[in-house]
Amino acid sequence: PLLIESKTPETVVLMLSSPETEVLTKACDALYKFASKDDENKVTLLGLGALEHLYKLISHEDPIVRRNAIMVFGIMASNHDVKKLLRELDVTNPLISQLAPEEDVVIHEFATLCLAHMAVECTTKVKIFEQGGLEPLIRLLGSPDPDVQKNSLECIYLLVEDFQNRAAVSELDVIPPLLQLLESEYPVIQLLALQTLEVISKDRETRIILGEKNGLDCLLKILETDELSDLHVKTLAVLGNCLEDVHILQLIQPTGGLKKLLSLLGVSTVPGIQKNAAKAITKAACDSEIRKILNEEEVEKCLLNLLEADNDEVKVAASQAISAMCENVDSKCALGLQGIPQLVRLLSSDNEEVKEAAVTALVSLTEASHSNASAVAEAEGIEPLVNTLSAQRDGAIANAVTVLTNLAMQESSRVSIQSHGIMSALVEPLHSTNSQVQSKAAFAVAAFGCDAVARTELRNAGGLGPLIKLLHSKNEEVRRNACWAVTVCASDELTAVELCRLGALDILEEINLSTKRKNKFSEAALEKLLDNNLSQKYSRLGYLSSSNIITNGFYDCGQIKPGAKFLSLEELSMQELTDRRAIIFINAKPQEEFLLLSTLINLCKYPGGELLYLNLNFRDYSILNKSIFFFYVRKGKGKKEEEKTKEVIDITPKDQEETNLENSLWVPPSDIILMDYINDASKTILPLPTTREQVVALAQFVADRMGGSIERDKLHDFSWELHISEIEFELKCNIVPIGKIKKGTFYHRALLFKVIADRIGIGCSLVRGKYNRAWNEVKLVDDSPKGIAGLLLPPQEYIVDLMFEPGFLIKQGSAKADQYKRI
Repeated sequence: PLLIESKTPETVVLMLSSPETEVLTKACDALYKFASKDDENKVTLLGLGALEHLYKLISHEDPIVRRNAIMVFGIMASNHDVKKLLRELDVTNPLISQLAPEEDVVIHEFATLCLAHMAVECTTKVKIFEQGGLEPLIRLLGSPDPDVQKNSLECIYLLVEDFQNRAAVSELDVIPPLLQLLESEYPVIQLLALQTLEVISKDRETRIILGEKNGLDCLLKILETDELSDLHVKTLAVLGNCLEDVHILQLIQPTGGLKKLLSLLGVSTVPGIQKNAAKAITKAACDSEIRKILNEEEVEKCLLNLLEADNDEVKVAASQAISAMCENVDSKCALGLQGIPQLVRLLSSDNEEVKEAAVTALVSLTEASHSNASAVAEAEGIEPLVNTLSAQRDGAIANAVTVLTNLAMQESSRVSIQSHGIMSALVEPLHSTNSQVQSKAAFAVAAFGCDAVARTELRNAGGLGPLIKLLHSKNEEVRRNACWAVTVCASDELTAVELCRLGALDILEEINLSTKRKNKFSEAALEKLLDNNLSQKYSRLGYLSSSNIITNGFYDCGQIKPGAKFLSLEELSMQELTDRRAIIFINAKPQEEFLLLSTLINLCKYPGGELLYLNLNFRDYSILNKSIFFFYVRKGKGKKEEEKTKEVIDITPKDQEETNLENSLWVPPSDIILMDYINDASKTILPLPTTREQVVALAQFVADRMGGSIERDKLHDFSWELHISEIEFELKCNIVPIGKIKKGTFYHRALLFKVIADRIGIGCSLVRGKYNRAWNEVKLVDDSPKGIAGLLLPPQEYIVDLMFEPGFLIKQGSAKADQYKRI
């Protein structure tokens, strides 16, 4: 024999082509030692083409050559480039064939090592599964060699990450050997076995087998053994999966296993164990039956203890578990009693995730629970909840809004929340780009907007603008809640006018034209806005119902065209005199009252404050000679708002120069004549015994003030247009007080009838027709038929004739009624 020594790997790689068994054996052995030194040597051999030669040798007839070749494969497979070439060579099938029981243990060790390295890639996982690699790998878990066990276990762990392989290993009875490996003397093997169990126990069938094979007892023993504390976290992860199954819980509850598990969690101080335990409870609590079992074992005590942990991750997990357990009524009561103060304290945490988890738990606790909602208020949770509205996480903001809305169901809590400036705090969430935050914030505005002071606060804080923008949202829930908020906020005239000014009316009209976006809330919002802005309602819809009471400040500018801007009275007053239709204005109020209101509005413009409440009875004219008290709020950073008497100001009509009314607020002209009309009607018509008589008398009263009755044939000779033009020229303005009109046509008379009727309590509607037509509709009860005394008939609707036969009642639906509308 010729003895060959080589100091270069190239020569050894050439020797792999030798036909001699001894040369091949020694060459593979030399390459193994060379590749074991470092990763650079592996790359060198890859470049020399060693893998292609070795691939032929792993199926060599000589077992020693075969063993040494597989050893080189196993040690080189840790390199990424090597693994890539091995996949191209398709070595998985030859390697799997080397896992037969009769093969040498060294072959088993390095073949499984190579497969474990390659199983990281998804494509290789598929190949190993399709080529039947799972069965021999599971069989090798019982190998006496720990390296074989470890490599096989690692390969199986990587394979079962694919759900298809997960189902297959259960059928191949992998549970018993895995449980056996939990007793191994090597921690790395124990940990790999637990990791594999954690993955496969996500499958329900596997959990059942695990329970039947007494696997839960093995896991509990690990938890009871302090020496195995490094395995406790993964053990809890496996148990957490098992707790998701009612069948498993029913198996371990009678034996005391569940109680033992919870007691172990109660005494543990390891953050990882505490966190995993809470997560396990969270997953398990998704099932109602499991929640019932956990409640019976008093899991609430364990969760409350975890809230006191020093670790933020544990607090987050415990809070999430509390949220899940609140689905059980008994658990909600138990957790609310002691847990709410702890959760409220967590709202002040610097950790945003902790804050979000805590407020999420409070949502679950306060939902449909008045006692828990009261407990939050008693624990002084309102202020931190309002502060949470400026948190960094959208989830925290949305849930904080929800908790505050839950608390608002109780009057005392709602008042307290409002005192903390809730409406101002909601402005920022309304600007959010997160649809959940937008939806919750809009709903909160609806919940708190039932109070006049809250609506004023929202208006002053600039919250109406972002609220209206939400009406454009493509999210149905956001749009619906925004409509509901607009409906609530439009309950007072000031807010309704501001909403209209910002374009809410146009947006709602557009929404209601769409069959997809329209809903009951959008229709209600539009109706509410118009009901509190009657001038615009009559201009747009041409109809005012009997419940729409015309007040001072109303004006009729005619039918507005679709899409046209509705101008305010002040804007109309600034227009030059034109030949267009006059704007008919209603103002039965002394001018001094408008001056007083203007003065008060100016006084509200002091820096650092806002008007809280003002209750003036403008019908009491003597108020002009009295001192007016109003209250100011001074705001300080971090302090509660404090109500103080700021100033006492004596206001009289002579104070005009001091308050600069002319420069601050346009004052509409007062209508003394209309005031006299109302006073006269109150004295002469109101005392009449029946509504029918009052309607007839009022119709005659209106006709007399508007030029009397007109013969049908001479209607065209009734020169009301010239008369109106003369008034406009006299006033140098397009705005005409209705009392100035002495020759009025249909729409003048119908409007005056409605104004006076509303003041003296006669219910009537106002309807606009075409060609300057308008009429009033009233509902009257006819007398009982003769011979049937006491029979109450349903009311009949009539049109009141104000032009031809003033006081004549035309039955609605009759030919004469249609003629009156069309003439």
